[in-house]
Parts: sequence; structure tokens; C-alpha cells
Amino acid sequence: MMRIVASDEDQLTVITETFRLLGDPTRLKILLACLSEPKCVNDVASEVGITGSLTSHHLRLLRGARLVRAERQGRQIFYVAADSHVNAMLAEMVAHIRQPAEDEDDT
Repeated sequence: MMRIVASDEDQLTVITETFRLLGDPTRLKILLACLSEPKCVNDVASEVGITGSLTSHHLRLLRGARLVRAERQGRQIFYVAADSHVNAMLAEMVAHIRQPAEDEDDT
């Protein structure tokens, strides 16, 4: 397991900003929509239920944080999760949320 120490201020700043971006439910939905396969802005917007321009804005932020990457196919740009680290991070978070807390009573 990688250890991050408090003296790695640059890394801490990047991690803080990444989680701040993911703290927005709309951005999180957009990222989840892009996990399984590349999708164009209109498909993501339709799936999430927001406008294309707002989707583009959020995708720009997610791309800047290296959470998604853009792939041009002809005249369209498709977005997909940047790498396996992003998929793993979200899968682990979902597993964590689904697991009952250790200190919960079974009564």
C-alpha cells in the first residue's frame, strides 16, 4: 500500500482537490457514466439528466483532474475513465459503502 505522509503537501493538495471534485453528485454521476465505455457528451448528458453544456463543463473539470480522458472519433469526442486507478478507487468506495460498519449491532 502506498503511504502518503503529511510532508507531501503537493500530493495532499491534489488529493484534496480530486475529492472536492468528486464531492459534487453530478460530477460523480458523470464519472460513473464513463466507467464502462467511452461516451459522447450527449450520451452522458442524457444518462445523467442535465444539459450538454453543463455536462461539457463538468467533463472539462474531470479531465483537468485526470479522472477522464478524451478520445476523438471522427467529429465527436468520447470520454472514458482515465485509467484503472479511477475504476478501482470508485469500486473500492462502493464496496466500502455497501459493507456494514464493524461496530454495528446485529440486533
